[in-house]
Amino acid sequence: MTKKPQTSKEAAVKVVKNIRRKTRQTYSAEEKIRIVLAGLRGEESISVLCRREGIAESLYYSWSKEFLEAGKRRLSGDTARQATSPEVKDLRSESLALKECVADLTLENRLLKKSMTGAGGFEE
Repeated sequence: MTKKPQTSKEAAVKVVKNIRRKTRQTYSAEEKIRIVLAGLRGEESISVLCRREGIAESLYYSWSKEFLEAGKRRLSGDTARQATSPEVKDLRSESLALKECVADLTLENRLLKKSMTGAGGFEE
C-alpha cells in the first residue's frame, strides 16, 4: 500500500489550486452591499454585473439572500445580537476576574475599617 508518485501534471494542478485558494479575493461588507444594491437597481443584468465584478452569479444570489434576510430581521424588530462562543467565554472569564477583584477590595476595606475603629481585635 505505497502511495503512487504524482505525475508532473498532477503536481502542477495541485500547485495551481493552492495558488488560487490563497489569492482568492475577499469582499468587505460594504463591497457586498454595493454589488447587491447595483443588482437590485436593475440597471444591468445580473450576469453582466457579476462578470464586471469578477464573481459567480451563485455568489451574488447568496449575498442578495443574506442581505434581504438581514433587512427583514432588522425591520421585524429582531435586533438581539448573537454572541459567538469564544466571545461568551471571554466575557465570562472577565466577569469572574472582576468579581474576584471586588471581593478582594471589599475584604481589604472591611479590614481597614476594623483597624481604624479598633473593633477588629487588631489593637496592640
